[in-house]
Amino acid sequence: MGAHLQPLALRLLALTFPLVAKGFSDETLEKAAKSEGYCSRILRAQGTRREGYNEFSLRVEGDPEFYKPGNSYRVTLSAATPAYFRGFTLIALKEGKEGDKEDDHAGSFQIIDEEETQFMSNCPVAVTESTPRRRTRIQVFWTAPPAGTGCVILKASIVQKRIIYFQDEGSLTKKICEQDSASEGVTDKPILDCCACGTAKYRLTFYGNWSEKTHPKDFPRRTNHWSAIIGSSHSKNYILWEYGGYASEGVKQVAELGSPVKMEEEIRQQSDEVLTVIKAKAQWPAWQPLNVRAAPSAEFSVDRHRHLMSFLTMLGPSPDWNVGLSAEDLCTKDCGWVQKVVQDLIPWDAGTDSGISYESPNKPTVPQEKIRPLTSLDHPQSPFYDPEGGSIKLVARVVIERIARKGEQCNIVPDNIDDIVADLAPEEKEEDDTPETCIYSNWSPWSACSSSTCEKGKRMRQRMLKAQLDLSVPCPDTQDFQPCMGPGCSDEDGSTCMMSDWITWSPCSVSCGMGTRSRERYVKQFPEDGSMCKVPTEETEKCIVNEECSPSSCLVTEWGEWDECSASCGTGMKRRHRMIKMTPADGSMCKAETTEAEKCMMPECHTIPCLLSPWSEWSDCSVTCGKGMRTRQRMLKSAAELGDCNEELEQAEKCMLPECPIDCELTEWSQWSECNTSCGKGHMIRTRMIKIEPQFGGTACPETVQRTKCRVRKCLRGPGMEKRRWKEAREKRRSEQAKKNIDSEQYPVCRLKPWTAWTECSTLCGGGIQERYMMVKKRSKSTQFTSCKDKKELRACNVHPC
Repeated sequence: MGAHLQPLALRLLALTFPLVAKGFSDETLEKAAKSEGYCSRILRAQGTRREGYNEFSLRVEGDPEFYKPGNSYRVTLSAATPAYFRGFTLIALKEGKEGDKEDDHAGSFQIIDEEETQFMSNCPVAVTESTPRRRTRIQVFWTAPPAGTGCVILKASIVQKRIIYFQDEGSLTKKICEQDSASEGVTDKPILDCCACGTAKYRLTFYGNWSEKTHPKDFPRRTNHWSAIIGSSHSKNYILWEYGGYASEGVKQVAELGSPVKMEEEIRQQSDEVLTVIKAKAQWPAWQPLNVRAAPSAEFSVDRHRHLMSFLTMLGPSPDWNVGLSAEDLCTKDCGWVQKVVQDLIPWDAGTDSGISYESPNKPTVPQEKIRPLTSLDHPQSPFYDPEGGSIKLVARVVIERIARKGEQCNIVPDNIDDIVADLAPEEKEEDDTPETCIYSNWSPWSACSSSTCEKGKRMRQRMLKAQLDLSVPCPDTQDFQPCMGPGCSDEDGSTCMMSDWITWSPCSVSCGMGTRSRERYVKQFPEDGSMCKVPTEETEKCIVNEECSPSSCLVTEWGEWDECSASCGTGMKRRHRMIKMTPADGSMCKAETTEAEKCMMPECHTIPCLLSPWSEWSDCSVTCGKGMRTRQRMLKSAAELGDCNEELEQAEKCMLPECPIDCELTEWSQWSECNTSCGKGHMIRTRMIKIEPQFGGTACPETVQRTKCRVRKCLRGPGMEKRRWKEAREKRRSEQAKKNIDSEQYPVCRLKPWTAWTECSTLCGGGIQERYMMVKKRSKSTQFTSCKDKKELRACNVHPC
C-alpha cells in the first residue's frame, strides 16, 4: 500500500525526472515511512519551474488578514481556466519554521471530500490528492491554532503534466496572522464625558427586516418573532452589553428565552446610573407590512450624566442571537444633542448557547464565551452561512430621533428650524394627527403620576376607538403617555428635593366607620442650592372600615393586594380579599363582602396555538449492544390558555449498537483413538468440534485436539521382523472377517451396511483423527440380539509435526 499512497508529486520527482539536480533522493524514498523531518523535505524539494504561475491560487474564504484561534476556515486551491493540475500538496507552518519538527506546524486540516483529498501517509499534517487525475479545484477546512501561535504560512505545491510548482510567496502562499484578543469585537469608540446642558427626549423606532423572503435558508415559518425590546438610557458607569464582554443573566434570558423580566430588574437596580427604562412590545410574526402593523417604538430621555442608550431584542427562535445597540452616545462634541441616528443591525451571539441554527436543541456553552457578531463563516449549517465569506444580510434597522429638548441648552447655534419646532412645549404645539377615517372618543383626564417622588415617572390618558371607516388606514394608539414627577417636584427647579418612596399607610384610626390614616416619606437628598425642602413628608386621607356601625356590623380587615390577572393575554379577572376580624355582636351573619373581583386587561393575545421548545438530544440507546430504542423530548413553551397543542412532545426510534459478543461453543470430547504404533511408544488423540464460532469479540475457542502418550508391547528386533509383523496383521484381518461371517450366519436378521469412507483428517499436522461408520441395515426384533448396533472406527492421521 505504501508505494501506492505516495503523493503524485513525489512519484513524478523520483521516477519521471531523474535529471533534476535537487529532486528527492533514493534515500528520501527509502525513509519515507518516517514522518520525522519528511514534511520539511517536501517543502525543500525542487522541481521544474515555469514563469507565469499565477494561473494557480490558494485562497482562504473571506480573504481575512487575521484568524481567530480555534475558528475553522475553508481553504481553496484552484486553477484558472483553461489550466488544471493533477496533484498537489497543502501544508500550514508557523512563520519562520521549516517543518522539521511536529511543533512547526500550525492548526489542523479537515477533509471535505475523501474522493478528492487525503492526508499524506508520510506527513500526516499535510493534505494531498486521493487519486491522480485532472482537476481545477479542491477544498479543505483548516482549523486555526490556539492563541499565542502568531502568524501562519499556508503553502501549496502543484503538479501539472511535467511541471511542479513550489511556492515560497505569491499566489500559492497565504500568510494569515492571529487576531489580537484584546481588541477582538470590543467597542473601539471611546466614551467621552458629555458637556451638553438640559435634557433631550428621543423616540426609538425598530424596523425588522428578517423574513422568509430576505433570509430564506431554514427560515422558521411558524414561530418567527422579535422579542420585547428592553434597554435604557444610562451613564458610562453601567453597560448593558458590549462586544467582547460577557452576557449577564438578564442578557442571557433575553437571548435564549426572549424574556425581558430579569434584564429590567438588573436595569432598575442601577437606578443612579439609569434615567429611562426603554421598553416596546414583541412582534409576532417577525415581519409585516407597515400599513398592517406599525413599527414598535419607545420614548426615552437623556441628560449630561446619562447620555448613552442601549437596547436589545431576541431574534426568535434562535440559540442566543440578538440585535441591538450598545452605549450609543447621543451627546455631541459641541455640547449639543444628536438630532437623528439610523443604524442597520446584524445579529450577535450572546456566548451562552452553542446552537448553530434557528431551532437547534439547547446546548449550553461551557465555559461561557464572549459576546461577538455572527459572521457568514461561523458554520456551514448556519442560516447566515456564505461560502464566499460575504457580509450577513441586514436583519433590522433602528431609527432614533430627537423629539424635544428641555431646560437651558448650552450649545450656541440651534441645529435647524425643524429642531426648534421639535423643542416647542406641548402646550405650544398641540396638533392632532389622527386620520379622518378614525373616530375616537375624547381623551380621558391624565392619571396620577406613577412616581410619588421627584424621580421620573409617567402618567397616562386613554380614548376609545368608536369606528374605523377605512381598514387600510391604521388608527393610532388609544393610549397616550407623558413623563412626570411627584407633587412639588420640577425638573427645571434648581431647588428640587430628592425624596424617598412613601411608606405603607398606617391602620385606620377607627375600627368601625370613617376615620383617617397617614403615611410618611423622608428626604433622600437636599437641594444643591442649600434651600429648605418644601415638599411634604407626610399626608393623610380618610378611610372607611365599616360603613354602618351597629350591633349587626362586623369588623373586617383592609383589602389585600390584587391577585395576578387570570389571563396572560387579553381580558381576564383579578381578585382581592379581606378577612373578618370580629363577627357582629348580636350573633348575626356578617354581610360584608370578603372577596372583590374586577376585569383586568393584559397585552393582546397572538394566535400562537403551539409554541414548542427545540427537540432535546436523543437519549442513550436502551441497550448496550444490539438493537434497542432511544427517545427525545420537547416542551410546550406557550401558555395553556393560548390554545390546545396537539403536537407530540416525545419521539422514539430504533437504535443499533455493535452486535453483542457471541462466545465459542464446543462439543464434548470424543473417545481416545487407538495408539498410532503397533509396538513401542506412541500417542493417542481425542478431538471435539466447534458448534458456534466466536463473533463480535466473543470468547475465542480453546484447543480442539488433545494428545496423550501410549505404550504398546516392546518391539522385537531382527531381520524377519517386518515380514512377521505383516503376516500377523494378515491373520488378524482374516480372523475378523471369519468372525463377521459367523455372526451373519448365526444372526441372519442383523445385517450391516458396508463401512463408509474415512472422513477427512481433523488437522493438517500434529496429529488428527479420521472416522468411519457401519450402519445397521436390518435389525432383529428379538431382544436377545442386543449387539446389533451401528459401529464406529477411529484412526490417527497427519501425525507428523507442524
